[in-house]
Amino acid sequence: MNILCYRSPYLRRILTSNKRNNYNDLTHIKLSNISSEIFQIILEYIYGGILPLNVNDTSDFLKVLVAADNLHLKELVDYLQKYLIENKPEWIEHHFEFAQQISSQSNNLLELQEFCSNIMAQYPEKIFNSFDFISLSEKSLVSLIKRDDLQMKEVEIWEHVLKWGLAKNPNLIPDPKTWSDDDFKTMKNILQHCLPLIRFYCLSSREFSQKVRPYQKLLGQQLYEELLNSHLDPGSVSNDNILSPRKISQIIDINIISTVSKWVDK
Repeated sequence: MNILCYRSPYLRRILTSNKRNNYNDLTHIKLSNISSEIFQIILEYIYGGILPLNVNDTSDFLKVLVAADNLHLKELVDYLQKYLIENKPEWIEHHFEFAQQISSQSNNLLELQEFCSNIMAQYPEKIFNSFDFISLSEKSLVSLIKRDDLQMKEVEIWEHVLKWGLAKNPNLIPDPKTWSDDDFKTMKNILQHCLPLIRFYCLSSREFSQKVRPYQKLLGQQLYEELLNSHLDPGSVSNDNILSPRKISQIIDINIISTVSKWVDK
C-alpha cells in the first residue's frame, strides 16, 4: 500500500480516506471509471515497472493512458503520449474519435491534444467524414476553427459549424426559413463562441448570399450590414478587427503523414 500511496496522489487520497475493518485493513477500493483489467496493467507498472505495450486491443492502450491520467501518474502519462505519437500514430488513426475525446478533456494530455488538433486542421474533410463530427465538444470545435492553418474553405467551415449547432438542438428543423425568433436566439446562444471565429469576409458574394443570408439573424444587424456592404462596395471595408484569410498550404507535418496516408485512398 505504501508503494501505491507514493506513486499515485489519487490513490493516496483514496487509501487514506477509505473505511477500514476491525483489523485496520482496507475492506475495498472502488474505481468506477477504471476496469479491473486496465487497473491490473497499472498495478504491474506501479509495482514492477512493467508495461505491456504490445496489447492486442490497441484501444486498451488508450484506456491505460486515461487511467494513468486519472490516477495522476504523470511520468507514465508523459511516456505514453510520446510513445503513441512517435511510434504508434496508426493507433491514434484507428481510434481517432476516442483519442481526440480523451485528450480534449484533460489538461495533462496536451501533446496528444495538439497532435489530434494538427491532424484535424490539415485533413479536416477526412476527419469529419471518419468519425461523428457533431460529437466534438465546444472546446474542441472552437480550438479547431480558430486556427489560421485549418485547411478548409471558409464556407465549408461555416456549414460544419451550423451542422454542429443543429445537432445540439435536435428539435430544430434545419431550414432557417421555418425558424422563429426564439429559434434563432437558441441557435445563436449555442454558437456564441464559434460565430466570432468564422471569417465571413472571406466568402464570395454567392457564398454569402446562399449560405449566410438565410441565417442573418444569427449575426446581429450591425455585422450583417457590414458584411453586406463589403460585397456591395468592397472599397468601403475597413480592415480593423477583421480576421485574415486562413493559410491554405501544401506543406504537411511529417509526423502526420504516416497517420493519415491510409485515409487518402478510402
